[in-house]
Amino acid sequence: MEHILRPIYQERASQPDTLGVILINKREDAPNVTDTFDAVLLIIVKEADHPIFSKHYTYGDSKTVMHIITEERLRKWIFIGSNKRLVDWIFYGKIMFDRNEFLFKLRSELQEFPFFGRKLKTGIQFSKLIRRYQEGKELFESGHHLDSYNHVVALLHHLGRLSIIDSGLYPEVTVWSQVKRIEPAIYKLYEELILSNESLEKRLELLFLAGEFLINSRTNDGGQHILETMLEQPSWTIQELHNHPELSYYSTDLEVFVEYLIEKGLIHVEPIIAKNEAIFHRNYYVDKQFVESEYGL
Repeated sequence: MEHILRPIYQERASQPDTLGVILINKREDAPNVTDTFDAVLLIIVKEADHPIFSKHYTYGDSKTVMHIITEERLRKWIFIGSNKRLVDWIFYGKIMFDRNEFLFKLRSELQEFPFFGRKLKTGIQFSKLIRRYQEGKELFESGHHLDSYNHVVALLHHLGRLSIIDSGLYPEVTVWSQVKRIEPAIYKLYEELILSNESLEKRLELLFLAGEFLINSRTNDGGQHILETMLEQPSWTIQELHNHPELSYYSTDLEVFVEYLIEKGLIHVEPIIAKNEAIFHRNYYVDKQFVESEYGL
């Protein structure tokens, strides 16, 4: 397949915006890693009109997909963890072109997993965990147990990913095999949820109690990235938080996360009088002394 695709990736490699090209061949033990295609051609570019551009090819009985993605989108997927296959492709794919060692440095960066990257990924996963917990518990208390169950499964998944990130690793496609090795207690909760003979209501009740404890025990670590980021200026509007290039990764979970940290006393509200004196804008700030002492800054 490599020689068939060579003209395609060589054409792309000749373009100045192309940073790297990776070829990923289908593995018999994991055909879905390539989305069932026989090969994936991943091309990373500095800039493009579209952050993602895909094409499908056929050669005899074989099928191939080419993905062209921007560096910005690549890093967003890595931070958010929304494309689990991507890290696998970067680690195990064959490098066909590498401008100025972009891919070599990226692999090294992923292997070293710098501390700052862990803080951001922890914050993102924790914000998703908070939303799942709150929405799942609300559904449980309303008697919608099956809908609540779906949220609890996702909640445990985020807890599992957090434990993997805390250990200095990247969550793989097979997250639960990693969690079983790294955090057996969370794996045990997952087994209790799906294998227990207790009624669904009892299982969910147990999981929400355990989930609340685990969330509280991780709040300071989960909030570290956003709290440290908020030290950059004395006060923030919610739109300023959304516009921050790193906090934008939290996406729709940002506001729920901010409100949660307000409840925990880690973010404070500063009322700012509006044009109508009966209404106040809500600005947000953190206690600089507390954040610096808590995280040893």
